[in-house]
Amino acid sequence: MGFKKVIGDVDLSRDLILLLLVGGLYSLSVALSNTFVNVYLWKQSGEYIDLAIYNLSVVVMQPLTFILAGRWAKKIDRVIVLRLGVSSLAIFFITVLLIGENASSFLVLLGGILGIGYGFYWLAFNVLTFEVTEPETRDFFNGFMGILGSFAGMLGPFLAGYIISSMKEFTGYTVIFAISLGLFTGAVILSFFLKRRSAKGDFRFIRIIKERENNRNWKMITNANFFQGLREGSFAFIITVLVFITSGSEMALGKFGLVNSGVAFLGYYLASRIIKKNNRKKSILIGGILLYASIYLIIFDVTYTRMIMYAVVIAIGYPFLLVPYASLSYDVIGKAWNAAKMRIEYIVVRELFLNAGRITSILLFMGAVSFFDEKKSIPILLAIIGAGHSVIYFFVSNINLETSNKPVHSKASAKRKLIEGEGGSTV
Repeated sequence: MGFKKVIGDVDLSRDLILLLLVGGLYSLSVALSNTFVNVYLWKQSGEYIDLAIYNLSVVVMQPLTFILAGRWAKKIDRVIVLRLGVSSLAIFFITVLLIGENASSFLVLLGGILGIGYGFYWLAFNVLTFEVTEPETRDFFNGFMGILGSFAGMLGPFLAGYIISSMKEFTGYTVIFAISLGLFTGAVILSFFLKRRSAKGDFRFIRIIKERENNRNWKMITNANFFQGLREGSFAFIITVLVFITSGSEMALGKFGLVNSGVAFLGYYLASRIIKKNNRKKSILIGGILLYASIYLIIFDVTYTRMIMYAVVIAIGYPFLLVPYASLSYDVIGKAWNAAKMRIEYIVVRELFLNAGRITSILLFMGAVSFFDEKKSIPILLAIIGAGHSVIYFFVSNINLETSNKPVHSKASAKRKLIEGEGGSTV
């Protein structure tokens, strides 16, 4: 009864709880180590371009793996694909431990392995999320997943910062990478308790890309995903390095993560309880405005105090953007053409647009630091690509779930019939 008061009136299935636990272990491992991988590489190299190459390798391999993972999820089983993802992430940390202080010489290899792990993991996790939740439980699931991620974000970076600061040279990094390896191993074990979920039929993701011409809602949500990726691509590593540069301490970076995730913990809890279907779009607008406004705290004068202020603002903005946005995305897919048979293809195509935005973002960053002065070009770039999350609203505001299966225009109906008659692609 007490637990019900905390979570609200939500019916939880066994698989939903297991998926939350797997996601929680993933979040803790990522929070513990991934924040510091970029700093680890920065301390070895000291070049922005090297960080960009590493992160570009991740976001290039991730969508390519998504396509392969989607095909295997259709032919084999998505739970097995989830295990492959977690296992690949474990291999990443094994590789980092073996390479050690020469990691900056293997940027493409490390980024590629991490991208493969992300591709397998997120394809399976997103498809399983779609399958184990209903429209009534999606806001809770996404909100509670955010709470777990925030809790992990509080504990992970702070603990990692303390361990690294307490040990000589790169010894602390070795310890936290080893702990992450153990957490991913635990996630693999948990995945064996998930109900096996196989699928039948051809893998037709090209056909689902073409569905953008028929379904306006699908077109809008994929466009929104591109702009989401436009911000995420470069911000994923720039902010971490800026915090480290301004503070000169891994412990300070850990405190940044503690503050950010502590506020986000409350933000996700409130978002999961407050946001309902009828105010999703308004929440996305407010979250997007907050996230864009936060950039102006750091682009003119970068200090550690300002970075902490930035951490607080984005910790409020992200829950109110991502919780309704994720739920709306799943609802658009759920009401789309042939969603029961093609849900995996819809997830793959959505991720292709998201990673296209990330790739564009990192390429713009590489151009900025290669051809212009870093101190002048990076703030300008952040102001431009940082608008990505606020742009999301202009696409989702055009989504109408009551007309999901209606074509964009009259000619689209005939075009759909023509495409279906061709049998679609199995690329």
